[in-house]
Amino acid sequence: MGEIGRIVQAPEDLVAPVSVPAEAYVSPEYARAERDRLWRRAWLQAARMEDIEQVGSYITFDILDDSVIIVRASDSEIRAFHNVCPHRGRKLVDTPPGKRNASGNRAGFICGYHGWTFGLDGQNTYVEHEADWQGHLCGGRADLGRVNVDSWGGWIWINLDPGAGPLAEYLHPAASMLDPYGLEKMRPRWRKWVVFQCNWKVAMEAFCETYHVSTTHPEFMEFGQFRGWARNQGLHSNIGYEAPKGQEEDSGKLRLGVGEDPRLTTAEMQNFTWENANTNTTATLVAVANRLKDELPEGTAPADVSAYWISTARREDEARGVVWAQVDPQHTAQAGTAWQIFPNFQIGHAVNNMLCYQARPYKGDPDMCIFEAAVYELYPEGQAPQTEWEYTEPADWPPVLQQDFNNMAAVQQGMKNVGFRGAQPNPYMERSVASLHMNLARYMGTGSPTTY
Repeated sequence: MGEIGRIVQAPEDLVAPVSVPAEAYVSPEYARAERDRLWRRAWLQAARMEDIEQVGSYITFDILDDSVIIVRASDSEIRAFHNVCPHRGRKLVDTPPGKRNASGNRAGFICGYHGWTFGLDGQNTYVEHEADWQGHLCGGRADLGRVNVDSWGGWIWINLDPGAGPLAEYLHPAASMLDPYGLEKMRPRWRKWVVFQCNWKVAMEAFCETYHVSTTHPEFMEFGQFRGWARNQGLHSNIGYEAPKGQEEDSGKLRLGVGEDPRLTTAEMQNFTWENANTNTTATLVAVANRLKDELPEGTAPADVSAYWISTARREDEARGVVWAQVDPQHTAQAGTAWQIFPNFQIGHAVNNMLCYQARPYKGDPDMCIFEAAVYELYPEGQAPQTEWEYTEPADWPPVLQQDFNNMAAVQQGMKNVGFRGAQPNPYMERSVASLHMNLARYMGTGSPTTY
């Protein structure tokens, strides 16, 4: 069985079976420590660029006790500030009841308590009776506190650590592997969020591996038996599917239905996905899939069905002004189907759409989280829908996601069982789980996976 209890410290250690202690999921002390050791040190995905397109547009992002205002200060500059007045500590922008965040457009920010006023650059522009401070409000003491902010992939990222390194360095190698997909050109088709009864890590781990698909989502197994994999990528990880030679594109999101007649099974898979998951496909892909039986002869080889389906959908989208990214099939095979960006963001990418998940702690409770999902796709110029974050009860999410929710709540309870000895993720298909905890331990100082 090998060395017992050795702490996993390097990516090569993750090839072997490991045990992940339950502490990170259920411990109130661990949850409290996350605020300072993790959330105030890591780069976090906070918004999309299209959320603040106009000068003066702003959006807030909250993580535990911290709130950040992200604002477009000029046509070319985005700034981020701590959402707190430096006078007496009142939040400058309140989140409306029932909303995920606050957003809008302002020429500046005024504290509702005593009227201190700030420009889009964060500088204080008005203090009533300023002379009473005897000249001691200079040197930035009356200005808003700056927060590190940067952008990549169409997202806005923030880091609460004043000494944080560059975002580009933090995202390596995920950014370079995903850049060919043009994710910044996509716009959300829907965005949903919910406060859910599980730890944020349980939520993220429900989607970072394919090992659960055959049991949790057995309907999908009718359309193919592709074996999934997961790889550590330094701070991050990615997952994907193996695919037969000549069908490398099928290792990505645009998967062919496998069966006696791939013309029919591809249509069945696309219709099921559209109706029951509402993710990982588009109306064009569904429409072309439903015509395969009429446009291709019976007996067409799977590789030829795949090539025709994808090329036809690509051509029809291009005719309406939707241009897919051109990605080499070998790159697709390496990039896989989704990247887990440490600590709490997943990008399920494709050349014409993507599905993204994020989870954050809720009020410091280890048994609760804010879970979010958003589906993006390419649209003709000026025709993207204007979506809002919609609070959606678990029973109202697409049926496939409800299947995942059932696991998430049950896992959170099961991890508290005195008989639970720690998670034992599949070293090949669930390596992303072990990767997350190996990297978490570097921030937290505890909870590293160990070998058996």
